[in-house]
Amino acid sequence: MSAEGLAAAQAAMREAGVHPAAVDVFTYYYGQLERGETGVLPESEIEPLTSPPRIDELDPGEAAGRDALAVTAVIKLNGGLGTSMGMARAKSLLEVRDGLSFLDIIVRQVQHRRSQTSARLPLVFMNSFRTRVDTLAVLERYDDLAVDGVDLDFVQSQEPKLRSDDLTPVSWPADPALEWCPPGHGDLYPA
Repeated sequence: MSAEGLAAAQAAMREAGVHPAAVDVFTYYYGQLERGETGVLPESEIEPLTSPPRIDELDPGEAAGRDALAVTAVIKLNGGLGTSMGMARAKSLLEVRDGLSFLDIIVRQVQHRRSQTSARLPLVFMNSFRTRVDTLAVLERYDDLAVDGVDLDFVQSQEPKLRSDDLTPVSWPADPALEWCPPGHGDLYPA
């Protein structure tokens, strides 16, 4: 592998305006990849949780629940495209029930919880650079969804796709957007 591959990837990320913290995270995982680390935990290192508390044994009290809900936001990962299903937009836009998409159902669940509790309960989507535009267009149908002072979404960072043979960034001149991918579900904090 090469320092050249990492340098090229970092340069591409900076040029694309990727936040320095996300570049640092990419650099860390690039190093792990170079060393052959997989990130997989062997089953022998996993210990079962033998006596977890039962939900029916927990009683934080109604006031504590209201207080917690008052400072809670629902964050939904919404970065995946439905390419394996022949889609070129967010999977959450797929119609699944009675003319509703996953996105519609998520919105209605949050609206229902708000009506039951009178909580602000912001709904925030972690979009990818490929899902943001379509998602926000659909969310415009819901006039009462946005909560003052809270954005409806934020965007995952992006990182270059790498060649498996030398870990250099791929090149796709016909469609440069295909040279990039979202970093995955764990990108919540760097994003």
